[in-house]
Amino acid sequence: MEYHVAKTGSDQNIGTLQSPFLTINKAASIAMPGDIVIVHEGIYREWVKPKNKGLSNKRRIIYQAADGEKVVIKGSEHIQSWQHVEGNIWKCKLPNSFFGDFNPYNEEIFGDWLVTVEETKHLGDVYLNGMSFYEVGSYEELINPTVKTEVIDHWTQKKVPVLNPEQTKYVWFAEVDNENTLIYANFHGANPNEELVEINVRRSCFYPTDTGIDYITVKGFEMAHAATPWAPPTADQPGLIGANWSKGWIIEYNIIHDAKCSAISIGKEASTGHLYRSIRKDKPGYQYQLESVFSAEHKGWSKESIGSHVIRNNTIYDCGQNAIVGHLGCVFSQIYNNHIYNVGIKREFYGHEIAGIKLHAAIDVQIYHNRIHNCSLGLWLDWQAQGTRVSKNLFYQNNRDLFVEVSHGPYVIDHNILASEYSIDNMAQGGAYINNLIGGKMQHRKVLNRFTPYHLPHSTKVAGYACVYGGDDRFYNNIFAGRKGLEDTGTSHYNNYTSSLEEYIEKVNEKNGDLEIFASVEQPVYIDNNAYFNGALPFEREKCNLVEKDFDPKLSIIDKGEEVYLSCKLPDIFENLFGRIHSTSTLERVRIVDAEFDSPDGKNLILDTDFFDKQKNEKNPIGPIMSLRKGENYIKVWGKM
Repeated sequence: MEYHVAKTGSDQNIGTLQSPFLTINKAASIAMPGDIVIVHEGIYREWVKPKNKGLSNKRRIIYQAADGEKVVIKGSEHIQSWQHVEGNIWKCKLPNSFFGDFNPYNEEIFGDWLVTVEETKHLGDVYLNGMSFYEVGSYEELINPTVKTEVIDHWTQKKVPVLNPEQTKYVWFAEVDNENTLIYANFHGANPNEELVEINVRRSCFYPTDTGIDYITVKGFEMAHAATPWAPPTADQPGLIGANWSKGWIIEYNIIHDAKCSAISIGKEASTGHLYRSIRKDKPGYQYQLESVFSAEHKGWSKESIGSHVIRNNTIYDCGQNAIVGHLGCVFSQIYNNHIYNVGIKREFYGHEIAGIKLHAAIDVQIYHNRIHNCSLGLWLDWQAQGTRVSKNLFYQNNRDLFVEVSHGPYVIDHNILASEYSIDNMAQGGAYINNLIGGKMQHRKVLNRFTPYHLPHSTKVAGYACVYGGDDRFYNNIFAGRKGLEDTGTSHYNNYTSSLEEYIEKVNEKNGDLEIFASVEQPVYIDNNAYFNGALPFEREKCNLVEKDFDPKLSIIDKGEEVYLSCKLPDIFENLFGRIHSTSTLERVRIVDAEFDSPDGKNLILDTDFFDKQKNEKNPIGPIMSLRKGENYIKVWGKM
C-alpha cells in the first residue's frame, strides 16, 4: 500500500495521491509492513511516532520524501507574537499548555557525566532565519551580550576559535511560572515578527514512543530543531530521530541539524537505567553503566532483536552533543558515507559524552567513508569496541579526531586520514592501526581502575571483564606526518613494551604471584613498517621503518565545500617502503578477549583496498592511498570522483 501526505491534505482523507493526509503521523498510525509513506513538499511541524513495525528487510515500512520535493520535519514552531521591550530586546508570552507535557524552557540539560560550563542550561532554543541563539542566565545579560572569539576546549585545555563569533551575541532568556512561559531574546535590529523566528517545542522529530518498532526506513527528509535531552550511556538516549531499542532501521539521504543534544540515536532505552548516578547519587556512573549492560542482556539484548541499523548518506551538523549516539542498541550496525560537522562546538554546555559519533558497545559496528570535521571530537568508541572497524574515513579540523576508551578489542582502524593536530586518544587495548595517515599527536594511557566487559566473538553475550593494561596494539604501514613543536607523535610511547606474546608470557612467569604480576609487565605491541616525519618518533624495537625527523610533509586538508583535497609532500625514499596486506592471518590475536581480527560474519578479514576502495597488491606504498608518491601530492579525498 502507498500512502501520501501533503500540506493540501486532510487527515479525514484516505491517503491517496489524489486524497492525501495532512500529517505524517496519520499515515504512521496505519502504515503496515510493506507499506510506503510518501510525503510531499512543505514544512511539517510534528513529532512523527511510528506505531507499527516492519517484519523484515523485505517487508519494511518506508517513509520517504517525494522525489524532487523538499520536505522538512521540524520540532519547532514559528512564533509571530513578539512584543518589543526595549532596545533590541523582544519577548513572547506563551501559555504552558502550548507545550503540552514537555516544555523545553523548563527542562534542564541534566544527567550523568554532564559538566556544565556556566549556569544551568535548558533544552529550549530560539532561531532567527535558521540561526541558533545562545541561552543566558538573566535578563540583564541580554542587553549587552559578549561576543566570544575564543573558548576553552575542556579536553585539551587549549583555547580554540569560535566558528562564528558574531552569532554569540544573539541570546535568549526564559522565565517559566505555573501558567506561562516568557521568552526574551536580543534580535540586534531585526523585527522578529517580520523574520522567520522559531522556537524549540518538541523533543524529537521522528522517534517511536514504543520500543521494538523494527525495520523502518526514513529517507530524503530535512529534519531540524529538536529539544533532545543529554544522552549519556546510563540513560534513555532519545535523538531528533532514532530507533528506540529496535532492529533494522535504515536512515538515509537526510539532512539533519540543530539537535540540542543528539541527532540520530541508535542507543539505550530507560528500562535498563536512567540517570541513576545523578538522581540517586549512591554509586558511581561506572557501576550503573556496568549494571545496564547486564540488565540489557537479561532483557533479551541480542543480534536477533536489537541493532543492525544502517545510517548512510546523511548530512548532520550543528548539534550540541552528537550527530550519532548509541549504547547497546548500536550493535551490528553500519555507518557510512555521512558528512558530519559542527558538533559540540557551540559549547553552551560540556560533558564527557560529546563527539560527532559517540558509541558504547559498538560490537561489530562498521564505520566507513564518513567525512567528519569541525567537531569537538570526531569519533569516540567507548566501552566494548569489539569487532568494530573504522575504515576509510576523513577526519580534519577537529579538536580531536579519534578516541578509543576502555575497550579490549579486537578493533581495526585502517586506511583513515586523521589530519587534525590531535589525532588519537588511545585508552584501550587490542587495536590494529593499519595504513592510516596520522597528522597529529597520539596519547596513550592505561586504565587500571575501571574493569569493562568483553564479549564472545560476534555476540552480545558477556565473556568477562578487565581493566586496560595498555598495549596489545598493532601499528603497521602508517604514515605519521608529525608537526614541529608537537610532542607525542609516532609510536615511541610504547618504548619498554614487550614485542611478542611469547616474550610477555616469559616475563610474567619469571615472577611469583598472579594478578599483580600481569599488571607489572607491559603487554606486547606489534609495530612495523611505519613512516615517521617532522619529529614523529618510532617504537624503539621497530625493525623496518622510515624515519625522517627533519622532513616536513606539509600536510594540509583543503576544504572547498562539496570537495575536499589532501595536500602533502613526501621524500624520494618514500617509494622504497612497501607494506604487506594485512588480514586475519597476519594480525596476532588479542590477549584478553582471546579473539581474532576477523569479519563480522566470522570469515577472514583482508585489508586489501585503499581509501578509495581500489584493489591493492604487495607492491603498494604504505598509508591510506595507493597513489601517494614522492614529491608533491594533491588528491581529491571527498566529492564526486
